[in-house]
Amino acid sequence: MTIVGRVESLWRYPVKSMRGEMLPEAYVSFGGILGDRLYAVHNSAAPKAFPYLTARAREDMLRYRPFFREPQRSVLPDNLAEAEARGPGLNPLPPDVEDLAVDVETPSGEILGADDNRLLRALSENLPGGTLTLRRSDRAITDCRPISLIATQTIGTIADAVGVSLDKRRFRANIYVDLTSASGFAEDEFVGRQLQIGGKVVVAILERDIRCKMIGIDPDTLEANSDILSYVAKNHDNRAGVYAAVLVESVVRAGDEIRVVR
Repeated sequence: MTIVGRVESLWRYPVKSMRGEMLPEAYVSFGGILGDRLYAVHNSAAPKAFPYLTARAREDMLRYRPFFREPQRSVLPDNLAEAEARGPGLNPLPPDVEDLAVDVETPSGEILGADDNRLLRALSENLPGGTLTLRRSDRAITDCRPISLIATQTIGTIADAVGVSLDKRRFRANIYVDLTSASGFAEDEFVGRQLQIGGKVVVAILERDIRCKMIGIDPDTLEANSDILSYVAKNHDNRAGVYAAVLVESVVRAGDEIRVVR
């Protein structure tokens, strides 16, 4: 199998559209990275096809920082080693709901439980109608596919084209990859192919990632730069990065090699 790069970093987002957290390792399951997009804020006024409140409508969601109360229990299944030792196909036990409890630090520094109504009231301020409710799922509440990847070279290419330095967090990927190819958007070539990440995980790259205004929002200052999305739209069909489905579950770590399976 040909080595095409390495994992640059791993990320999950406990609450959809809020700040993410970088992990040294992550359990990649059929439903996505463990703990990723565990919660989402449902907006009754949003379109039924996409009923969630996101930073597209409320940019300051990017300043809300969710975190797990029991971080050491939220990354890997407790019985992972035992399950994998029994042979292929045996699914490990997912963490208990209590082990995946999430708190959120608001932009003002207040700590609230993800299910605290005060959090929803804060997010409701200045919204034009609609009722907010919290949704929880054991499977990642992603826009399209369980896993998103983007190459650091792609981010660098976009940055050079628009003449600004880009924080990779704008792209909200699960797996940032450092490819051996020096060219941006090289991950597009993997669509329709399978990649092995680390010693066991296998993903199928299904399609390119359609982008929206969020890549133009600085995650710290919330300053908007429309040139970023304009460049991607005009030169790359409004796509940057790729989506993947998981074929073989296991652990992925920062620095792991990435190989083309077929």
